[in-house]
Amino acid sequence: MTPSTPLRGLAVLALAAAAAPALVITPAQAHTGAASAASSPDSVRYAWVKSCPKKDYTIPCGRWTLTMRSGKTIKLTDARVNPENANGKVDKDGAALFAISGDGRFVNYFKGDKLVVRDVSSGKVRPLPGKAATLPKGLGMNEVDTTISHDGSIVVVDYYDEAGTLPSLVADMRTGKVVKLSAANNVLSFSATGTHLLTSRFTDDNTTEFAVFDTDGHKTASQVVPQIVSNNAPVALADDGNTVAVIVTGASRKHRLHTYDLAADTVSDPVALGIPRNENAQRLFWDSAGALTLWTSRDDENENPVFAVKRTVNAETGAARKVDSYKVRGETWTWWLPGE
Repeated sequence: MTPSTPLRGLAVLALAAAAAPALVITPAQAHTGAASAASSPDSVRYAWVKSCPKKDYTIPCGRWTLTMRSGKTIKLTDARVNPENANGKVDKDGAALFAISGDGRFVNYFKGDKLVVRDVSSGKVRPLPGKAATLPKGLGMNEVDTTISHDGSIVVVDYYDEAGTLPSLVADMRTGKVVKLSAANNVLSFSATGTHLLTSRFTDDNTTEFAVFDTDGHKTASQVVPQIVSNNAPVALADDGNTVAVIVTGASRKHRLHTYDLAADTVSDPVALGIPRNENAQRLFWDSAGALTLWTSRDDENENPVFAVKRTVNAETGAARKVDSYKVRGETWTWWLPGE
């Protein structure tokens, strides 16, 4: 979540042989709102890499580190920090991809030259299935991006090849099945259970089409959407594979929530969100019960994110309830929230 890191696309997830855990658990850094994990599995609040000075700029250094809700931190000693380009040279000025499931229980990263998924609770690491685990010939690690589904069961891998023709790979963690998705479709959101995938593409008419795919890669819905939907973010797809939530933040910094019905091509009236104007909407997703979860961040005077807040949101009224908040540690080169 820094200007020097690439925008998230989507990732791939899958089955394979388990690898031995490689992590170091350390006492937590000072932060607010630590919650006990006694009644439920511990989960990731955010992942980060330290920033170190180099001449007149900074570079990522150290290990990928997970700050947990329980208050502890976990250093991932097997997660690649610096990406390798297509000719095998390590880019020490950049950070390799990293993704966290929306429930904060799984993380996705490069271990060596393979994409893997770690169960944070058990420490079990599995490479992605088949060709999803390794890069296509001629691509470097800075030319791929991943995002994991809310429950860690499905992931998509997006490739940024020069021709823009390599299809994305959608991998099912439970079955090991991998399906292809057209390179023209950019992944926006998983539904809560991962059974549907919301994508967008630009048409020849300079409009934006939203399309929904199932886990077998079959298109189940599509619609050219109005600008209020296509030009705002974040968006989230409900488990019905049809309802899209979108947050609109205008120049006034007032945050409003709309829902969009893909089949009917209708946008609901706005409802005001009860969040401060100085917070930025970062991630939005539905749960299986039909409630929304919203992550926001707050910046300092230099526009560096310093605070994160998690809220549940009533999609009909916009009523928001804070369920977690914390200060992001200083001197981070990049950091990621659950769902990113």
